[in-house]
Amino acid sequence: MGVDLATVKLPKKPGVYLFKNSEGRVLYVGKATKLNQRIRSYFATNPDRAMIPKLVDAADDIECIVTNTPQEALVLERQLIRQHKPRYNSRLKDDKSYPFLVLTDHEIPRILYTRNPPQKGQRWGPLPNAGAAKQVMQLLRQQFGIRDCKELLPQGCLSMHIGLCSGPCIDASGYSDSVTAARRVLDGDANSLLQELASEMDAKSEDMDFEGAAVKRDLIRAVHATTKQHVVSSKVYRDCDAIGISSEGELAAVVVLHADEGVIKGQEVWPLIFRGDVGESVDLFISEHYQNRKPPRLLLTPTPILDVTQKWLDERRGTKVDVRTPSRGDLATLANLARQNSEIQLTRISAKASGSLEQRAADDGAKILGLDRLDHIVCFDMAQLMGDERVGVSVVLRNGRPAKKEYRKYIVKGDAMDDLRMMREVVKRWLKRQDEWPDLLLLDGGQTHLSTITKMLEESQVLGLFPVAALAKKEETIHRLDQQPLVLDRMGRVMVHARDESHRFVNTYHRKRRGRARLSDPLTQVDGLGAKKMQALLRHFGGRQEIIHASVEQLQTVPGIGNSLAKRIHQVLQLN
Repeated sequence: MGVDLATVKLPKKPGVYLFKNSEGRVLYVGKATKLNQRIRSYFATNPDRAMIPKLVDAADDIECIVTNTPQEALVLERQLIRQHKPRYNSRLKDDKSYPFLVLTDHEIPRILYTRNPPQKGQRWGPLPNAGAAKQVMQLLRQQFGIRDCKELLPQGCLSMHIGLCSGPCIDASGYSDSVTAARRVLDGDANSLLQELASEMDAKSEDMDFEGAAVKRDLIRAVHATTKQHVVSSKVYRDCDAIGISSEGELAAVVVLHADEGVIKGQEVWPLIFRGDVGESVDLFISEHYQNRKPPRLLLTPTPILDVTQKWLDERRGTKVDVRTPSRGDLATLANLARQNSEIQLTRISAKASGSLEQRAADDGAKILGLDRLDHIVCFDMAQLMGDERVGVSVVLRNGRPAKKEYRKYIVKGDAMDDLRMMREVVKRWLKRQDEWPDLLLLDGGQTHLSTITKMLEESQVLGLFPVAALAKKEETIHRLDQQPLVLDRMGRVMVHARDESHRFVNTYHRKRRGRARLSDPLTQVDGLGAKKMQALLRHFGGRQEIIHASVEQLQTVPGIGNSLAKRIHQVLQLN
């Protein structure tokens, strides 16, 4: 299909553009100083990125959001990428799992260590080293007495008695100064803060305000005690950052080395989902990394950054950020060290990502099917008993492991009595609620199931967006569209596991449904009517409503149902 440049009319203004498919799903988000000029580059004869032809072919429309400045477009681009997780954008891997440090906007601010920071308040992060973030929080609590309790208690709390809180709920005098000091330390302004505090202490001493001078003296000691800790100097207090990036396939590692006066104080490591463009990935990482922290005085990058990113960094710091891509000298040595560390970290991340048995099973399954990856499998199965309690389920495997929070149960709403039409209805309902496509849609069934669901996907205009297969129990044979059936061996165990898990889940759900139905089924109250005769009734009449409206004479026509039993059945059903 593909989008046509002739149909795209974008203004000559800064903003963000979004490639979308026919279902309205966002495939790619980009920013531009001039939208109309930037879009033309995607339709060039020789595109500079391998993913561009695939993106243009998969997209059906290009939308835009105009902003006042290119810097606003940079911020909006980052927000939209985090919201939509487009397939063709680089982005931080598992960005929501990293912790933040937050000072709330309460009258008496509270410090938080959280992975879900509130919208209000000032925050620092995300921080890739959770242990270091916790240490920073503990240091600030110990040295500055910042509270972390959910509510103020007039009698104080345990943290106050063990020295982790200054007790502002009892006496808040001086607490705002402590909060300001903690905020300045987290912002990286410890040196200027120390000079200011020393001047204020001297001034109070000259004015004979010795109590006030003692408070400033204690704050100076607290700042010294905090900034001399290695974790704070490496994560917060720095003058130079060197960024290194290495990639392998769609996985990349970004390393940030923090240096102060030429001495390396620490590093941060970030996994990245990589889409083939180093410059775009570095720009995106910079906008993510310095969103909630002050940029350094000097920043070393592996490639030059965009002008809009430079301006945004300057605004974030308040002064000019010196961004360089050095080729020789001491700065080049530091930049090369960042790159070498990123290569080492990429090897470790790759080994960790593929080190588990489950992930190896997913990788093996991908090789068998000729797919790039098989980290996201959705499998469907159905269950019924003579047209009664018709249900279906979908189970999800992530990286070879069951993602049980994503399991779904379905009660068939239509009048379908066979597994094929029931599965068609359930999969169609599933399609409407998806914001991402799986690496494989797996069906418990054979070639007929595959043909039925494939036809429905084609009617829904989503056929081809993700692979579809059906796994039959006979010899564990997997059927795929336009390919020969394949008998799975040990390397296909992830698909067998997905099918078995869906079978277990649907049977459990079906048993619960049948148990509930029996509790309210009047037929269970008829003496002498067992399971076999009840099945004979359902088979003969086709459903419970037909049995309810049947006469005694009609009930007697069912094999095994005599006159007396037919009367008892009729009497019980009429009473209910």
